[in-house]
Amino acid sequence: MPRESLTVEQIVSAAVELLDSEGLDGLNMRALGQRLGTAATAIYWHIKTKDELVQLAGDAIWGEIELPDLEGTEWRAAATAMATGLHGMLTRHPWLGQAFGNHLLAGPGKFRYDDHSLAIYEQAGFAPADADRAAGTVVIFVIGSALGAAAEVSLSRRLSRGGRDPEQTMREFMAKAQEVAAEFPRLRVRLDTTAATQYGAEPDNTFDFGLQAILDGFEKRLAARQ
Repeated sequence: MPRESLTVEQIVSAAVELLDSEGLDGLNMRALGQRLGTAATAIYWHIKTKDELVQLAGDAIWGEIELPDLEGTEWRAAATAMATGLHGMLTRHPWLGQAFGNHLLAGPGKFRYDDHSLAIYEQAGFAPADADRAAGTVVIFVIGSALGAAAEVSLSRRLSRGGRDPEQTMREFMAKAQEVAAEFPRLRVRLDTTAATQYGAEPDNTFDFGLQAILDGFEKRLAARQ
């Protein structure tokens, strides 16, 4: 593809696809050029560095999150929809969680999400400063809850690149971990009642349980002010 016909949007879209399949370590201009059918030098005419490319890709995927209509949606339902949308986006693109610790990420996509989140908590009745805290609390919870899946994908890729079988390696690791966990009474009970392949996995509905517990707390704080 000639550089004259190549656009930033095409480059960013291809970068997201490459990041989804190969992770941050697999992103480079040569591989991206092959995906686009162009030379790496053509990409540099539009985007100068890998850091810039990650910033653009990282911001673009925030646009996948649907923003609820605040006029027709109760604040708690809107907050749940926003948090669930963010969790889904982070799960689809596990590399973004890793990028948070290595890149400065900000842009209109994320700011669009942040602004709508603040509007939800202000609509609920929080003063602006507390709306900031409420929105931040939920985002931190969502990011934290999605890191496990991101770490699993990253570890699997690293093991594969090292010539190891990820599934076999994890089975061997879990077998040793269970021996240690069995020394502790509450964990031992769970080992006795849970299939070995499931032990250590996130329990069903953990994300929803945690999110609703946070929103319960918000609701109580709001009610206490009335």
